[in-house]
Amino acid sequence: MRLPFLDRDEETARLARLVESREGSLGVLYGRRRCGKSRLLREILPPERSIYYVGDEREGALQRTSLAAEIARLLPGFDRVTYPDWDSLFARFWREADPRTALVLDELPALVAEARELPSVLQKHIEPLFGRAREILKIAPLRAGWIQRALHLDDPVQAVEAYAVWGGIPRYWELAGDHPDLATAVRSLVLSPLGVLYEEPSRLLLDDLRDTAQATSILALIGQGCHRISEIAARMGKPATSLARPLERLMEMDLVAREMPFGTSVRSSKRTLYRIADPFLRFWFRFVQPDRSRLEARQTAAVERDIAARFPHHAGEAWEELARESVPVLDYFGRTWGPASRWWGPGLDRQPLEIDLVAESQGRDAFLIGEVKWASPDDPARLLQELERKVARLPFIEGREVFMALWLKAPVRGPLRRQVMPPEQVLAGLR
Repeated sequence: MRLPFLDRDEETARLARLVESREGSLGVLYGRRRCGKSRLLREILPPERSIYYVGDEREGALQRTSLAAEIARLLPGFDRVTYPDWDSLFARFWREADPRTALVLDELPALVAEARELPSVLQKHIEPLFGRAREILKIAPLRAGWIQRALHLDDPVQAVEAYAVWGGIPRYWELAGDHPDLATAVRSLVLSPLGVLYEEPSRLLLDDLRDTAQATSILALIGQGCHRISEIAARMGKPATSLARPLERLMEMDLVAREMPFGTSVRSSKRTLYRIADPFLRFWFRFVQPDRSRLEARQTAAVERDIAARFPHHAGEAWEELARESVPVLDYFGRTWGPASRWWGPGLDRQPLEIDLVAESQGRDAFLIGEVKWASPDDPARLLQELERKVARLPFIEGREVFMALWLKAPVRGPLRRQVMPPEQVLAGLR
C-alpha cells in the first residue's frame, strides 16, 4: 500500500524554498532509515530540472558511470565520457549544468564507504559555489496522530495499539497497510523469519555503527526490563562507566531515551532510567529477540499467545508516552503546559510514590498531575480519588494550583468527562 504524503509541512516549505532559490544552495537531509527522506525529496523536486541518484556499495567507477547516465537525462552526452575520478565528474557537471538544476545524492554514506575521498571532493566544489549548507533537516518519524489516516483506522484504540508496534515510521505503516489487521501484519512482517522486518533492528544499527554487538546487547537488556545502567552493566559483566558512551550514542540515534523524575537534571539525579525510545524496537526486543529460536522453528502460534497475554502492558507504555507527548500541544484545562514526564521517589511520608504524568504550566503557577491507564477501569471516580491521595503526598506542589486528570482507554460521560482524556483527544493533538 502506498501512503498518501503525510505532514512534513515545514520540511516541505524549507526544501521548496531551497530548490526555488535563484542562487545556488546546499541542503542536507538526515535521519533513520524508512522515515520518508526520499519520499519528501521526490514530492518537492521539479523533475524537469532535477537529477536524483541513489548511492550503493558498488565500486566507485561503476557508481560514476551510473551517476553520469542520470545526469545525461538533462545534459545529453554527459555519459559518453569515462570519468577517472569524482573530481572530474563534478567539475564538468557544475560547469555545464543550468544553475537551477537540483542534484540529489541519496544514500551518501553508501557512496562514501566506497569512495573515502568523496567528502573532500564535494567540499572542494560546493563551498566556492554555495558556501555552507542553508538547510540541515533531521527527518524524524511521523507523529502518532497520523497513523489513523495512514492505516484507515476509525477506532482510536486500534490506532494506539498499532502505534505501539510500528511507531511513527511511514514505511512500516505502508507494509502494515497491506494486511487486514494488526495481528496478521505482525505475524507476516515481524514474527516470520521470512518477514521484511524480521531482521530490521540489525539493519538499522548497521546504518550507523561499525560494531553492533554491544548496542544490540544493551537494547536486548533494556527490552527485557533492565532500565538502570548498573543492571545493564552487571548483566553484561562490564563496569558501568564503560557503557556511558554506548548509551549516549544510542540516544543520539533516538533509539534509547534517558528518563529522570520530573524536576531533576541529568547531573543531579541518581535515579536515571533508560528505555527504548522507538516503539517498534521496543516491541521487537521485548517479544521477538527472546523468542527467535521458537520463531525459527516455526512455533509462531505459541509466540503469538505469549504476545497476546503481555501486549496490553506493552500498549499501555506507548499510551503513557503519547499522553505525556500531548501535554505541551493541547490546552488541557484551558492552560498551556510545558513538557510532561513521570515522577518517582519518596513522598512526604517517606514511602515510595510514583506519578505517571507531571507538567508545569507556562506561568509556573500550576501543575498538571495525571494517572494513565490502558486497561478500561470500571470506576474512574475511584481512580481520581486515588490520584488525589497521591497528590497529597507529593513533596513539590506546595503553593501551586493543581489540575488532576485521567488518561483512559475510553471516554466517560457525566461530571468527570472534563478530567478524562481519551485516545481520540490525544491523537487529534499529535498531528
